[in-house]
Amino acid sequence: MSEQTPQSRGGEARAEKLTAEQKSEIARQGAKTRWEVDRTLPKATHAGKLVIGNSEIPCAVLPDGTRLLTQEGFLGALGRSTKPKGRSQQPSEDLPPFLATVSLSSLITDDIRAATVPIVFRTPTGGKALGYRAELLPKVCDLFLEARRLNLLTAQQQQIADKCEILVRALAQVGIVALVDEATGFQDERERDALHQLLSLYLSEEKLAWARRFPNEYYRQLYRLRGWSWPVGKAKTPLVGTLTNKIVYDRLPDGVLEELRKRNPTEPGTGRRKWKHHQFLSEDLGQPDLRDHLLQLVAIMRISKDWATFMVHFEDAFPKPGAQLSLLLEDAD
Repeated sequence: MSEQTPQSRGGEARAEKLTAEQKSEIARQGAKTRWEVDRTLPKATHAGKLVIGNSEIPCAVLPDGTRLLTQEGFLGALGRSTKPKGRSQQPSEDLPPFLATVSLSSLITDDIRAATVPIVFRTPTGGKALGYRAELLPKVCDLFLEARRLNLLTAQQQQIADKCEILVRALAQVGIVALVDEATGFQDERERDALHQLLSLYLSEEKLAWARRFPNEYYRQLYRLRGWSWPVGKAKTPLVGTLTNKIVYDRLPDGVLEELRKRNPTEPGTGRRKWKHHQFLSEDLGQPDLRDHLLQLVAIMRISKDWATFMVHFEDAFPKPGAQLSLLLEDAD
């Protein structure tokens, strides 16, 4: 039995003097404190399993966008025990055991030291977990490979270096952040955020006053290519709007036409839109982009003898991923 210190003997003496009610209250307060701390832990919005080489690493994304690899999965990928013991199960500013060795000390940077502090978080299902920032994995791999090159490793560390080499090769094509996003499904959220940022710049917060954006030459060429007679007066065939959506608005950045349809819906009963789509494009980005597109479009129209020829030139100039030329040519029939 280990020798007791004066502090430990004093603590035991104080505990013996406590009543059952006092002990119960202390335990209750301790549980309350732990619950309040746990309640403030960030809860992952996305989670999944990242497969790198022969390793399968649970990963997660926090609300602030931090990508994490669970401590257990991280250690397993390095060939270490996935059940850390002692203090490594708790958040600590000390280096983890696999880095806290004399042989590696000269290679430990402040950046790595800061990244090795595990983050306590809650999984989407409510469980409590420890994780390392995903960016730490390639850094640790680079460190071990550099240590191997310098002949600094012990026999046990050589095994970790071998694992790191496999991981580095697997990560060579795709970054760790992109892999985590794919594994957790967070790339969908990232794409939505990117689209939102684009639309906020491309579209106007308020509808702009009407101004002529489509030159008459555009409509004249459209009628010529379709073999239609030029209309008397202002009325144009309703098909003009459908074709304009296809060859103009649908070739603006992805998501723009869909958002325009939301902001400028068709009127019940008439099926017509109250405003022109271009009135919702921003003056800084949307309107100039529309103008440039129309200038190129009219030039292609002029060199085309008919609609079918135009669509071939159009697809060459403005290719859209996944579009099939045969579908676009249907309007020429």
